[in-house]
Amino acid sequence: MNTEVKSAARVLDLLEYLAGCSEPVKLKEIVAALGFPKSSAHALAQTLVSRGYAIQDATERYVLVHASRHQSASRALEARLLSAAHPIMEQLRDETGETVMLAVLTVRGDCRRIAKCVSRQAVRYDIELDGLSDSYCSATGRVLLAHWDPALTDGYFARAHLVPRTPKTVTDPGTIRGMFETIRAEGIAVSDEEHVTGSTGLAAPIWGREGKVIAALNLGVVTLRYHARANELAELLRNGARRISERLGHKSGSNPAILTTVPRPPRALSDG
Repeated sequence: MNTEVKSAARVLDLLEYLAGCSEPVKLKEIVAALGFPKSSAHALAQTLVSRGYAIQDATERYVLVHASRHQSASRALEARLLSAAHPIMEQLRDETGETVMLAVLTVRGDCRRIAKCVSRQAVRYDIELDGLSDSYCSATGRVLLAHWDPALTDGYFARAHLVPRTPKTVTDPGTIRGMFETIRAEGIAVSDEEHVTGSTGLAAPIWGREGKVIAALNLGVVTLRYHARANELAELLRNGARRISERLGHKSGSNPAILTTVPRPPRALSDG
């Protein structure tokens, strides 16, 4: 005997469908894929949006809030962040030709990626959203740690295992801490092949209405392409992060001054 409730089954079908989509989808694509009546599909999709499980962008496409696949405590906050960020992430992806990601910091100081717009180039950087990323050796993590509460940052370095992910990874806590003032002043962090060989990460902070950094916008760039246009990519990234911050209610000019040149990547230190 089939004990499924039809409406509940349709909600789960829609959640599972959106979870498997790498790009936002239009209502007609949902109807075609799932075979729902258009009116039912629209009502279900709007319910997910109203509950913070999905967002609807400016072109009326739907995308699942990644956090809804795992936990619900921060759904509403992340739905608002994604709603503000997603159209700008897509534009930044098209302007740079590179992969764009959005990440937040966990209570333990690790990076959690919540959205991405993957480069359309044949050779590109990509990473799964599931799982956490080491903050000490990633541009995203360094931006978020640089703006975190100092006591919480101390706790992160006390428990983190700073191992070399590549031959270029900086693992000395003092050296990493020394980068934070420059990151705050220049509005950007760079991890040049410290996290993944052949890939360079750039990250800029996203500011919330209350004047605190709530997320980081990241570019994942093939290293050879990064060095050919480093300053251009940095400026486009800063501009994208600024626009997302403004959409969230942050007033321009209330965060530290941003310089116009990209910081030089730190030299790797020997663990010996």
